[in-house]
Amino acid sequence: MLSAGLLLAACASPGTAGSDGSGDATDGASDGADEATPVEGGNLTFAITVDSHCIDPQQVGNNDAIAVARQTVASLTAQDPETGEIVPWLATSWESNEDASSFTFTLRDDATYADGTPIDAESVKTNFDAIVALGAKASLGSQYLAGYEGTTVVDEHTVTVDFAAPSAQFLQATSTFSLGLLSPATAQLTPEDRCTGDFVGSGPFAVSSYTQDSEIVLEKVPDYAWGSEANGHTGAAYLDTITYTVVPESSVRTGSLASGQIDATAAIATVDLPQFAGDGFWSTYRANPGVVFSLFPNESSPLGGDKAVRQAILKGIDREQVATTLLTEEDQPATSVLSRSTPLYTDLGDALAYDPEGAKKILDDAGWVEGADGVREKDGQRLSTTVTFWQVPEPLELVQQQLAQIGVELNLQHVTVAESQAIKESGDFDFDYYNLTRSDPDVLRLIFSANARNVNKREPAEVDSLLDSSATITDPTQRQDVLAQAAELLVEDAHAIPVYELSTTIVAADHVHGLGFEASSRLDFYDAWVEGGAGS
Repeated sequence: MLSAGLLLAACASPGTAGSDGSGDATDGASDGADEATPVEGGNLTFAITVDSHCIDPQQVGNNDAIAVARQTVASLTAQDPETGEIVPWLATSWESNEDASSFTFTLRDDATYADGTPIDAESVKTNFDAIVALGAKASLGSQYLAGYEGTTVVDEHTVTVDFAAPSAQFLQATSTFSLGLLSPATAQLTPEDRCTGDFVGSGPFAVSSYTQDSEIVLEKVPDYAWGSEANGHTGAAYLDTITYTVVPESSVRTGSLASGQIDATAAIATVDLPQFAGDGFWSTYRANPGVVFSLFPNESSPLGGDKAVRQAILKGIDREQVATTLLTEEDQPATSVLSRSTPLYTDLGDALAYDPEGAKKILDDAGWVEGADGVREKDGQRLSTTVTFWQVPEPLELVQQQLAQIGVELNLQHVTVAESQAIKESGDFDFDYYNLTRSDPDVLRLIFSANARNVNKREPAEVDSLLDSSATITDPTQRQDVLAQAAELLVEDAHAIPVYELSTTIVAADHVHGLGFEASSRLDFYDAWVEGGAGS
């Protein structure tokens, strides 16, 4: 059997400060983790930007929904945000066979779901079976369980999870919210009911109320006593409640924080951040590991399938300008498909250098001729394409201007989160745009492999053999070599057009303490508390 330590080595990032690559992510900023003694009670009001109309942790995928859902479930393991080490949570120990196709977990014997139901081996099996049954609705969890053959209940507190093929990524996956545990009764509910918050979790908070497009209120689970080794305490949460208020307008979020209507948010516009530098406020940030914000071409479409067009667009983006003019000081231009904080990241910055002349030459050689309005044409077709997105538009507006200089017309289709998901599923798009946060490089395989999500809608190619083989390798050096080759091909053939790395910045009033991040830069409210406690 492989020890847990050997498996953890596959997640280490050589040459980085801390094995999750986060390094000095909080340099120069306070995160509220001071020497003051936490007090119990009170409410923390936190502003989010959008309501995707689902808060089921096994179904959600966008950051605002995750900020809510993560608090409602515990996971088999946790990942230390400083070291990247996988540490106990609901499981006290684990081991794997030699090829990482079978994992056995020993559960603690005192944990329960919020309704008092014991968290036992049978309920773990129910959860994993239910996630697989959700299929595409469990957009992340179903991929983490790809090749799942089943879960065997060894005894009340021992469970074995088997895969048809090696799954080197699975141990880290057990630390994520996507594989967080819900009560067995929840598996009997419809996915729609679960989205409305009608579920029972295993975490430190439970859903109290959910008013769509307005607010979500979580209340602490008073008997919770199984905090992970990655947290600062193990008992019940300090806060009585968390109120997430939906505030789409940036200026309103800024005004609400300044006036005390909200206590904290992770969505202050870059231009407004300086007004919260001290004087009653603190901020902290953390680089998000995983796939950076990128344009993803639909290669089953005419322009997305044109390699010359894709390569020209990749060279025609000035990533440094995007990062320095629109984003925070912490946000970095992309230097690979993976962010620098991702385990086993390899620098491909040279291949992503701004080269407008090179972009023009590629288009010239491919027969795209500049038209009267500056937009190139070929065989009567304008070089005009559309990117679909739901995030803030400013970075793409600048990319649009940059691409116009090489003769590419990029139209922006700004949609809702729900519309974006429907468009992805239909395949009716030219370019998609998003990032995906995960503190394991298997996120590359998840998004790009023709045998997984296949974001490009393309036929299998050489890169897929590399991506798929990376899931079978537990040795970190060998795994990094294969992933580096795959990333190089993704950039070389412009299956990925990286733009910038995301970081998450929390801004909070000084009376908020302990609000921080878990290893995947998801917000963690478990150690958070507010001055005044029950009287606040």
